[in-house]
Amino acid sequence: MAQQQQQEQQRGTGRRRRRWPWVVAALAVLALAGAALAVFAGPALYARFVAGEPDAQLAPATAPTATATAPAADARLDGTWTVAPGSLAGYRVDEVLDGRDITVTGRTEQVDGELTVGGGELTGAVLTVDLASVATDSGSRDQYFRSSVVDVAAHPDAVFTLTAPAPLGGLEETGAAVTVELTGTVSLNGETRPVTVPAAVERTGEDAVTVTGAVPVTWTDFGVTPPDLGFVAVAGDGELEFSVLAARG
Repeated sequence: MAQQQQQEQQRGTGRRRRRWPWVVAALAVLALAGAALAVFAGPALYARFVAGEPDAQLAPATAPTATATAPAADARLDGTWTVAPGSLAGYRVDEVLDGRDITVTGRTEQVDGELTVGGGELTGAVLTVDLASVATDSGSRDQYFRSSVVDVAAHPDAVFTLTAPAPLGGLEETGAAVTVELTGTVSLNGETRPVTVPAAVERTGEDAVTVTGAVPVTWTDFGVTPPDLGFVAVAGDGELEFSVLAARG
């Protein structure tokens, strides 16, 4: 009896030994399949889930009905307007991810500044954006942007400064919206460049306005080298977007 049990145990051990090569082979096949999925599906998964969907382009709530060419006739517009909570600013840029085109948007509500209106014209404006708070859908991308793309530690803000008056004719009534051309400078990453910005100005209340627009930029003009990491390359041009809410101070 003992001899029979020993023989059965030996046969079972032999069967288990013969199974192991098949198990190892199956695991190897699964590992190779996973590697192939990472290589071929990885960029698509990054574009869909890591990169995500870009935010919609900032746009006025009311489409402008005219372009302002003369000063506004309403003296109530004159005065100092302070940037209010709810303002947004950020950037929009295209990337090529392993041959796939995606768009990345960064946003922040950390926007400060003042607008000055005199004689029915926008005579002064300084808008400051806190770059360290600009966030996309990827914390890793944001960290790379702050440390390796723009020297946020040395230059924490992006600043728009108006350098020429802009007429506001057409904004005499609440609910009105006009197109204006803002002439000024943008300071970013220690560099300052002149810009001309088409913008929409809405009078959302007697003492409230919203200014919305986008500044086309070439990154190298501001000492920024667009990242090219092999599997992902960032376009050399992009936009700085803003939708600024202001209330009379």
